[in-house]
Amino acid sequence: MNGLFTYAAFNGFGPDRLRPDGDDPPSEWVSDSKRSTLRARVRQLCPRWPGVYGMLDSRDRLIYVGKAKLLRNRLLSYFRRGSRDEKAGRIIARARTVIWEQAPSEFHALIRELELIRRWQPGYNVIGIPGFQRYIYVAIGRQSAPYAFFTRQPTGKELALFGPLKGAVRVRDAVRRVNDLFKLRDCTQRQTMQFADQGELFPILRTAGCLRHDLGTCLGPCAAFTTRSNYGRHVRQARQFLEGRDLTSVKRLEAEMTAAAEKMQFEKAAALRDKLAPLLWLRDRLDWLDRARLTHSFIYPVTGPDGNALWYLIRRGRVIRSLPAPGDESSRQTASSIIEQTYDRRATAADVPALDQVDHILLVSAWFRKFPIEREATMTPTEAARRFGKN
Repeated sequence: MNGLFTYAAFNGFGPDRLRPDGDDPPSEWVSDSKRSTLRARVRQLCPRWPGVYGMLDSRDRLIYVGKAKLLRNRLLSYFRRGSRDEKAGRIIARARTVIWEQAPSEFHALIRELELIRRWQPGYNVIGIPGFQRYIYVAIGRQSAPYAFFTRQPTGKELALFGPLKGAVRVRDAVRRVNDLFKLRDCTQRQTMQFADQGELFPILRTAGCLRHDLGTCLGPCAAFTTRSNYGRHVRQARQFLEGRDLTSVKRLEAEMTAAAEKMQFEKAAALRDKLAPLLWLRDRLDWLDRARLTHSFIYPVTGPDGNALWYLIRRGRVIRSLPAPGDESSRQTASSIIEQTYDRRATAADVPALDQVDHILLVSAWFRKFPIEREATMTPTEAARRFGKN
């Protein structure tokens, strides 16, 4: 069976898209079958510097990628039984080669780590591997009577798209409550729609396709119980709720729940609470994602241990690129042009992030949440323009 399955030997991490030159950064390797020798070579050669590292097994397959504020300290911790967890022990037991790559800063190493995990998908990494986190979108669409639904694979034909979010069960429940609240249908596409303002040559008495109309949670567009314009008004209200622009319906539910509790109508209050909770959860998650993107559009200057500074251009929660901190007129002109292109209104339009962007957005958001003082060091494109002497 030898030779039936072949493995491509690992030949380096590859290009770093965030480096100003976009080249393959230099890396160093140490290899040995004995852990004691591997440890000694790491201690001898690995620098105390920010960066990313990888572990290769006996077949030169990359099995793990990590990042470190200080590479030497982090890698040596794998060899100390008392300061490593069980997973680290399993990784180092399989490792025959350790590779590391210095980064301009810890922040750069953080973004580079995610990039490498997505590129190489090492077996011992979890966060960042495509498809591991099961994200899901909330959408409004599907003709001829649009409604709220959830999907993992948007088609681009949706009227509106929100998310992505985690937790399929909670999203499914919240979507059902949205349709109930705004009285939108949720039946299959096979169900024929017949609006009250559609002319019929021979009018017939129709019955609703399900009980939701009788329960007051659907306008009944399948049985001519509503007009197309009235149904469209309810669709717009649902969209405004998901966009966070109109919370009137939710506030009305809250008021009804409070009133029922005050009148000691506890069963009614509990039923209203059960309707309200998934809606508030959905609105909270969408708000959080919006804030993570909308509040993270700025330039983040970072000075590395060597004293050199890079400007990271972050747009809607994603690091788009980096450039050297401008120091002369030529570099200022170049930086000004790049910044203007990056933050052009057409580039920053309110779009929904793709699934492969979500982990990146969450990572950037978590960095500034963990280090709020770093947020104070950022500057807007307008502030950067002032530095260049532009109005």
